[in-house]
Amino acid sequence: MEKKESKIIKKALQAAQKAFQSDEVPVGAVIFSTQTGEILTVARNRTEAKKDVLAHAEMLAIKQACKKLNCKFLNGYSMFVTLEPCTMCAAAIAWARLDALYYGATDPKTGGVRQGAKVFTRPQTHHKISTRLKAVPECGQLMHHFFQKKREEKKFKI
Repeated sequence: MEKKESKIIKKALQAAQKAFQSDEVPVGAVIFSTQTGEILTVARNRTEAKKDVLAHAEMLAIKQACKKLNCKFLNGYSMFVTLEPCTMCAAAIAWARLDALYYGATDPKTGGVRQGAKVFTRPQTHHKISTRLKAVPECGQLMHHFFQKKREEKKFKI
């Protein structure tokens, strides 16, 4: 699974990098077969481009996967995302009934898995999902560079 896992992480990082280049918060998400590791969908944040607060990478990946499979539940599939999902995305992941969630960096400000709402530990969350921080330094570094760039742009704006 090591080689498959590496391919999945690489795809998510490529999507996050594209988001960064498009001036979007650099998050990439990949939905893949839990058994084979075959990639089903890849998405990136598009909230700015779509002028849509719901256009998070996770939400777009779920929508694409459901459309591709012509179903509303994603049993048998898992997700890797470069950043800990927010509460909205964590809830959507639970509703989609993904098998597992892996993420590359924690989000102390808006995370909804280990931080904040801790969606998957709530009794109201009927579909329990296996979650795991799969620490990938590049995920956190990309996020750090993005917000550092944003702070610098704000500082030098006239």
